[in-house]
Amino acid sequence: MSHEILTLEGAEPIEVLVRRSAQARRLSLRVSSLDGRVTLTVPRRARMSEARAFVESRRPWIEGARGRSPGLVTVADGVVLPVLGEPVTVVAGPGRRATLDGARLVVPARAPASSALGVLKAEARDRLARASDRYAGALGLEYSALALRDTRSRWGSCTAEGRLMYSWRLVMAPPEVLDYVAAHEVAHLRHMDHSPAFWSVVAGLCPDWKAHRSWLRHHGSGLHRYRFED
Repeated sequence: MSHEILTLEGAEPIEVLVRRSAQARRLSLRVSSLDGRVTLTVPRRARMSEARAFVESRRPWIEGARGRSPGLVTVADGVVLPVLGEPVTVVAGPGRRATLDGARLVVPARAPASSALGVLKAEARDRLARASDRYAGALGLEYSALALRDTRSRWGSCTAEGRLMYSWRLVMAPPEVLDYVAAHEVAHLRHMDHSPAFWSVVAGLCPDWKAHRSWLRHHGSGLHRYRFED
């Protein structure tokens, strides 16, 4: 798959990433709800003049979609971010340790973002490990390992060998949503598919799973807004 860039000129120029795909049968636009990036997928042999005309005809829709994009947030002193579903303010201070203190995340001023990230990852690992242990115990099963990643495409996964992987960003969601993802992945220890039998196991572990899955579908992308770079 090849990529090109075209620019919509105007008071505020818009860059469009053009992706040529052998599988594409028509032109299709997507605007990221995370950062407002515009992507146009076109058939491999489509002309750039055709792509530009298509994008120009959709300019009002693109501008509207970009206007609804929340934009990226770089974590720094004074930034408010969600932790366990509640707003927490990052407070930079002279100390060397980062601590989560109620509605404040106190971090060293020399490295606020990376220090905040360390706290969130530690909290995520602790909560996900406890939830995974609880659900695996309820099923009389064991998992072989647990790892944290920062993935955009999935919140968790389970391998045939019993290795669980979770996005550490789940720690920013409400606790019951984090627990649902743990229940979902642990249920794969019994059923490595999404069959009715699998969902029956999920429902037994987490009766309100549909509401929590819906929360992720509607709000999960917002958890990726936050950038932890000093």
